[in-house]
Amino acid sequence: MTHFLTDQISRHGYAAVFFLMLLESACVPIPSEVIMLFGGALAAGLFAVGDPSVSLVGVALAGAVGNLVGSLIAYGIGRGGGRPLLERYGSYVLIRTEHLERADRFFARRGDVAVLVGRLLPVVRTFISFPAGVAEMPVLRFSVFTFIGCLPWTFALAAAGYGLKSHWKSLSSVFTAVSALVAVTLVGGIIWWVIRRRRGVGEAAEPVRPDPGSPLG
Repeated sequence: MTHFLTDQISRHGYAAVFFLMLLESACVPIPSEVIMLFGGALAAGLFAVGDPSVSLVGVALAGAVGNLVGSLIAYGIGRGGGRPLLERYGSYVLIRTEHLERADRFFARRGDVAVLVGRLLPVVRTFISFPAGVAEMPVLRFSVFTFIGCLPWTFALAAAGYGLKSHWKSLSSVFTAVSALVAVTLVGGIIWWVIRRRRGVGEAAEPVRPDPGSPLG
């Protein structure tokens, strides 16, 4: 994966950064850390030969705009078909109508903060757009806070790659480990929640048996 990403960026520059970051924000699990760190290193002159027109600011902006477009794709899927899908099949993972209504209220009150902060968190940033679409967060607000949230991430990673140059992989391995930890934590939390909900449903469905010592026993 790393070889493929770096090869595409070294060949196509801004276009590759834009398209790869678009895919990452459209819920395709591509490591944005590799994309932006290598893009920054390329802007710093990682290779003796290359496109001298590739700049740090250009790489960071290409990544942020790609993130925005990819996020709008995931948002559109969530808004267009996500809710009917969850209403039909959500019961299999214990997602009910009241959970969707609760999500609607949350995004109505805290959607700006959720999107803004979510764009700064590994793993979460890739998938925050879909629930925002399902909750029908206003698209203009979603776009503004998504773009604002993307800028620190893309600029920071590109700048780090620019400063580290040929040592960009060392920082990429750290981000990869952090992302893996976040992913495991999230998956573990989801599994715990599903098990807990299933136990709760099972206990609620179990009939109450009368006490043998009571008159009804």
